[in-house]
Formats: sequence, C-alpha cells, structure tokens
Amino acid sequence: MKQSILIVDDSWSVRQLVSFTLKSAGYEVIEAADGADALTKLNGTEIHLIICDVNMPNMDGISFVKEVKKSDNYKFTPVIMLTTESQEKKKQEGQAAGVKAWIVKPFRPDQLLGAVSKLITL
Repeated sequence: MKQSILIVDDSWSVRQLVSFTLKSAGYEVIEAADGADALTKLNGTEIHLIICDVNMPNMDGISFVKEVKKSDNYKFTPVIMLTTESQEKKKQEGQAAGVKAWIVKPFRPDQLLGAVSKLITL
C-alpha cells in the first residue's frame, strides 16, 4: 500500500507541483484548497503526512494544524509547513501547534522529498 500525503495549499499550481513531485516518488496524494477543505478530507482516511501552507483563506495553516492535533486519528501525523513565511515567530507558532518541519517557498523538489523521507518511509 502506498503511503498517503495530504497537500493543503490555496495555490493550484503549488499543489500540482508538490503532487507531481510526490507521485513521482511513489506516494499517494490527496489535495485540499485550504484548511477547512482539508478537514473535510480527514474523514478517517489513513494519512501518513500532511504538507500545508500557512496563509490561506477560510482557515490558515496554523489553525488547521491545531484542529488536526485534536483528532485521535491524526494527532501523531507529521506536518510539514511549505510556505513563503520565514519569520522565526511564525516558525515557533507552527512548532507549538505541532509542525515537524518548515520549508520556505520556492523549494527544490529534492529538498521536499528529503524532508518527507525523514518523517515517513515508503
């Protein structure tokens, strides 16, 4: 069974790039347009990792992670923030919410896959 990764980003082009990168490496991908959309996709489906943007409409990434960590099904699911935000304060806020890694856009596909492979294995 392929390991599944949820991508949460309001940018369609970013979701496509991340999705292509992950699928090429053998992962199954589920996409969501923002935190609220992502919560509807966390319906008991097994998710091995979440890659999430910070700045999104409806529900931002930090609020989304806080909600995810309340769920018994997903409280131990690792989260990578993939964002344009690079301020230390935002990173600390993310870490406090349960984020395991922080990657600043633009990113290199090998950088993303390296972070993913440290948190889950195929």
